[in-house]
Formats: sequence, C-alpha cells, structure tokens
Amino acid sequence: MIEFAAAPATLPPGQRVYAVGDIHGCMDRLMALHELIAEDIANRPAEHTVLVHLGDYVDRGSDSAQVVDWLTNGPPVAADDIVNLMGNHEHMMLSALAAADNEASSLWMTNGGADSLLSWGISRLVPRAEWAAKIPWQHLIFLRDLTISHRVGPYLFVHAGVMPGVPLERQTRHDMIWIREPFLSSRLDHGAVIVHGHTPKRQPVIQPNRIAIDTGAVLGGALTCVVLEEDKLAFLQT
Repeated sequence: MIEFAAAPATLPPGQRVYAVGDIHGCMDRLMALHELIAEDIANRPAEHTVLVHLGDYVDRGSDSAQVVDWLTNGPPVAADDIVNLMGNHEHMMLSALAAADNEASSLWMTNGGADSLLSWGISRLVPRAEWAAKIPWQHLIFLRDLTISHRVGPYLFVHAGVMPGVPLERQTRHDMIWIREPFLSSRLDHGAVIVHGHTPKRQPVIQPNRIAIDTGAVLGGALTCVVLEEDKLAFLQT
C-alpha cells in the first residue's frame, strides 16, 4: 500500500506522474522498480499516466548497456506516455564519442565511462575513434534523442535543476543538465516545482520549489520513483 503525503503542487484530476531518479547502470533495481510501477498502475488505474526517467542511465554501475537497451525497447509499464530525459552522464558520453580530441573522453573516463564501455563489450584497449561503431545504432539514437525537460501541470522535470531567477522558457540546456548551486539552496519560486535528480542524497528531498529523487542507487542507496497525483505524493523504492 502506497503511503501518500502532501505535495508542493496539485496535478489536475485524473493525471498521475511516476518520475524515476538516477539509474547509473543499476539494471536489477530498475527492473524491480518498473515492476512496482506496473503493479501500482494495475491496482490503481488513472485516466492518464506518465513515466519520466530523469537521466543518468549510464556510468559507474555495471549494466549501462543493458539499461539503455531496456529503455530503448520500452519498459513493460502500461503508462500512457514514457519520457526519457538527458542527464549529464549521457551528455559526457555523447561528447566523448563525437570528440576529435582527448579532453571529452578523459572527462567521461574519470566519471565512470570505462564501466559503460565494458558493458558494451569495449575494452580500454579499443581506440577512442572506434567506440561509437561498437555501440548498437539503436542505443546511439536513443541517447541522442533524449529530451532536456518535460512539463506536466505545475511540475517541470529536468535532470539537474534550473537557474534561479531565470524564466523557465529561457533556461539553458547546460543548466538543466548540470546545475547544482545556486539552484539547490534557492528558495525562489521557479515558476514550477522542479523534479530532479543529479545530486545524490540518502533520502528524497521535498521543498516548496523542488523535489529531488537521486538517492544514490549506484552508491548503495535506493533507486527512487516519486508518484505525483492530485495534491499528494508518494515514493516507490528498490
């Protein structure tokens, strides 16, 4: 039984959103969380359901390729819409695959890129110029087509956050994928309640202007999904 608490905003009647935090190659946890979401939808049908993944599918965990393949083929969740956002780790990966120099690939390698390459069967000995050719084209298209933000009623879903004091329509791609401060400490009204990951905490963070759900799955914490409906919220975790 899901235990609900008060949410910082109110969705229109009949709408429900499931938002999943940073996965980082934790395939077993993702599959288990999708099972919980599917069970909740089956047990508590809603007029319209949206499943949002907040990015950072790759790096650090052992199953990045498997996670990307799972999402590429569509998880077995009967949501009406599934939205996959880009995280900073997908951004680093794509930059490394496209780069003509070592800077982008070095940044990716120091942030878990080697683990991701191994999940695609690519060893450290493979030249950088050959990495992209060894990754299935369906996976590359999935990564390149990831969206930056998604709005549902009073909630805006992004990977990292927004720049305080800047209207939502003028937010930059870089900030929505990478920002921490001054967003995390801001108490300003951003024009929507921001639902995000990117900065791991042991427990979800609920503020009047934001909900943070990166609970460090790859660091020994849980993989978290926030369930938003009407004026309430709940969490599913694996």
